[in-house]
Amino acid sequence: MTAGPPPTDAGAVHRVVLARRGPDAVTATALAGDGAVAEVTQLPADRLAAFVGDREPGRTRWVWDDTTRWYPGLLAAGVRVERCTDLRLSRAVLRRSPLVEPPAPDDAWDALQPVTADDPALFALDDPADRLDPVAEHARQQAALAGSPQRGRLGLLLAAESSGALVAAEMTHAGLPWRADVHDELLTALLGPRPPRGQRPAGLERLLPAIRGPLGAPQLNPDSPTELLRALQTAGLPVPDTRSWTLEQVDHPAVPPLLEYKKLSRLLAANGWAWLDTWVQDGRFRPTYLPGGVVTGRWASSGGGALSVPAQVRPAAVADDGWRFVVADVAQLEPRVLAGMSGDAAMAEAARASDLYQAMVDSGAVASRADAKVGMLGAMYGGTRGESGRMMPRLTRRYPRAIGLVEEAARAGERGEVVHTLLGRGSPPPTGAWAERAVEPAEGAMSREDRDRHRRSWGRFTRNFVVQGTGAEWALCWLADLRNRLWRLGGTGPLTDRPHLVFFLHDEVVVHTPAGLAEEVGEAVRQAAAEAGRLLFGGFPVDFPLDVSVVRSWADAD
Repeated sequence: MTAGPPPTDAGAVHRVVLARRGPDAVTATALAGDGAVAEVTQLPADRLAAFVGDREPGRTRWVWDDTTRWYPGLLAAGVRVERCTDLRLSRAVLRRSPLVEPPAPDDAWDALQPVTADDPALFALDDPADRLDPVAEHARQQAALAGSPQRGRLGLLLAAESSGALVAAEMTHAGLPWRADVHDELLTALLGPRPPRGQRPAGLERLLPAIRGPLGAPQLNPDSPTELLRALQTAGLPVPDTRSWTLEQVDHPAVPPLLEYKKLSRLLAANGWAWLDTWVQDGRFRPTYLPGGVVTGRWASSGGGALSVPAQVRPAAVADDGWRFVVADVAQLEPRVLAGMSGDAAMAEAARASDLYQAMVDSGAVASRADAKVGMLGAMYGGTRGESGRMMPRLTRRYPRAIGLVEEAARAGERGEVVHTLLGRGSPPPTGAWAERAVEPAEGAMSREDRDRHRRSWGRFTRNFVVQGTGAEWALCWLADLRNRLWRLGGTGPLTDRPHLVFFLHDEVVVHTPAGLAEEVGEAVRQAAAEAGRLLFGGFPVDFPLDVSVVRSWADAD
């Protein structure tokens, strides 16, 4: 299945490459259509925002080394950028993609890392990016892209990846509305009043007698895995570790209060008062997102646990007065993506229903929704034994192209080959002795059994890589299109006066919007999802239905 065309702009788009020249100066290099240098402008760093703002919105694509170094300062100055090329993210894609001859290795570019600036209005005094040549790197990347037989796919991926970097910076800048008083009330209700530094909350202290007594360990510190494991084993419990799943299998009076203690302790450590003090300022939660932070293209975050906000504290995410959250998530994203990328018409037919798994049952493919879900998860994640393995023959007969695609990805991984997503993001090459191609292991080397076990494990990774990675590409296209639709809804105000994205996690978005625009925002979210499907899968009939809620508190979303 071929991807749809890359996003096109009506009229010519002018590329301007920005480069720092020390902490106080910037060079803006305008490129002609053929990539040649047309004009070079030198300006002081404090004039950058005005320079960019005078050309926005417009037909300019800003090319820079790394969005985290440029865009936060522009946003702080009130300047929104419509489009950019992030050379750091683009290089990472091109280096690994099997659909292109990658740019030549360059230690400085390859080592470049994103930054988190305390003051986004200032450049770092000694930044390794200052010693890079973004004009030359852009030319190298454009030459590599032009030489690819899949230029359309890769061009779409690079554009979406760079748009995702803009979204990430904007979400950090705007922040997710967060009520510190509500968060404190939630913690107090679960843990008791905030304790002095270094002491346990009363909610944890009250559980200690019920844990220590039955275990016969009056001084036990349940926060110490070593102490806890020793106490459990001394009490005659045959447990190999202290994980909650392990403890749930044990019938002992100390276990229920211990599980409750562990649950509350995790909340305290991950989202307790220290988290609140560190990450919520001026009524906003502002984590740092890392687009492309996972090898599949999914996002990561650095600090704050942005991608794992537990349901226990989501009631503290409350929209501003007169505003609402529009919360949307796509149902069963990865099976739908698999239908589209494989061109499997039967699975696409099931994907036209809001519940793909139930549609598989209704078509006669499997007997129950549970069978459909277990079977598809096994197909995509490599659980092809047990119950999921029992479903595989039926799924293969009904959806041969979809199952065939993930099976071939698994076999390629087992052979030590690189696989790629629909748009061309490549999997990392396998490493280790198992990946060596020797037919017979040398004396003293890894045994054939161990080698086969590692190969099967890597095959499970590549099986999932192609689907999860293509799902991440669909989500990036969704974000990129939605970002621009929201901007057009908002009239003439700055970013935070218009509907704007404040949270994204794989297949879910949260938009903060004036209440009067909430219904229009909901429609924009749906239209952007449909456009993302068209960009990736052209006219192939695969649907991406959304659950959309308009709420005051994030916790109230369906």
